[in-house]
Amino acid sequence: MTNLSLFFVVFLAGIILVIAGLGIALLLAPRSFNLQKGEPYECGIPTHGTSWLQFKSGYYLYAILYLMFDVEAIFLFPWATVVRDLGYQGLYSILFFVVILGLGLAYAWRKNVLKWN
Repeated sequence: MTNLSLFFVVFLAGIILVIAGLGIALLLAPRSFNLQKGEPYECGIPTHGTSWLQFKSGYYLYAILYLMFDVEAIFLFPWATVVRDLGYQGLYSILFFVVILGLGLAYAWRKNVLKWN
């Protein structure tokens, strides 16, 4: 089996499994049509006023920083498994990657994004 045919087999198997899972969920899931299901829900307490509230931009910045370093960790795990095979080029490339992320952290720190007010 060539790499291309193996790719198509895995790709088709993934599509079939996703479609089968969604189909089974549609067939077996309980259904209830109720007007209350369309209302906003806040921990069992009825909402007062509008449900559209503005959040501080600091929350979004924390989320973006978290995602940035979470993605860094995701890229570091596969690199750590093959670090001996990559040699110095792999070491330099990952150091470059970490330096760029460090610059992003230094920028956020300098702009006082990490202060919780």
